[in-house]
Amino acid sequence: MTDDAVPDLRASDADRERVAEVLRDALAEGRLDMTEFEERLDATYRARTYGELTPITRDLPAAGVAPPPAVSLHKSAARGDADGDGAWGGRIVGGEGSSTWAVAVMSGFQRKGHWTVPRRFTGFAFWGGGEIDLREADFAAGEVVINCIALMGGMNVVVPPGVEVVVRGIGVMGGFDHGEQGVPAAAGAPRVVITGFAFWGGVGVERKRRRERGGLPRGRDRRRHLGH
Repeated sequence: MTDDAVPDLRASDADRERVAEVLRDALAEGRLDMTEFEERLDATYRARTYGELTPITRDLPAAGVAPPPAVSLHKSAARGDADGDGAWGGRIVGGEGSSTWAVAVMSGFQRKGHWTVPRRFTGFAFWGGGEIDLREADFAAGEVVINCIALMGGMNVVVPPGVEVVVRGIGVMGGFDHGEQGVPAAAGAPRVVITGFAFWGGVGVERKRRRERGGLPRGRDRRRHLGH
């Protein structure tokens, strides 16, 4: 079903945020000037239905409220990640994800171990910190968005080898780590888009291998752990 077929259907916060993301990309690419961007962004957050959202990005390359493409649940012959931990097709599982948000206010949070990353996950840290570890995770889709909001705090996103990383976050007296952007993806591996806002804080991104089931790191990290 297309957006045009259901103009009166109520839009969700996630729908409005997808449109806002398209507008931010268009501003960065020079397709919109700042005045147009601000006008459309204001209209986006005031919109209540698909019929109000659809025209906002009609003349832009991506459709902000189009549903994501269907994900095949059939395991493909794609090669595994750089650790040899199995085919990526087996880790893109569909569904809703284990959790969609985490909050740390003068405290901390962790999302790690075996969990399913939703299509969009939001982390919020105020005078606190958070860790979002994707090394053991499954993925609800071939592309997921990690939205990080760090206010006088910080977050760290850990991805496994083979995953494509795209960083789109904005920092004011803070910043987002772009060091892992541009690393070639393994065949069939998911794409992780890291977006959000950092004010007097930062969002780090690092790439690490999985740990062995016994809990010890691999290779050189294992030797360091054992004191050699």
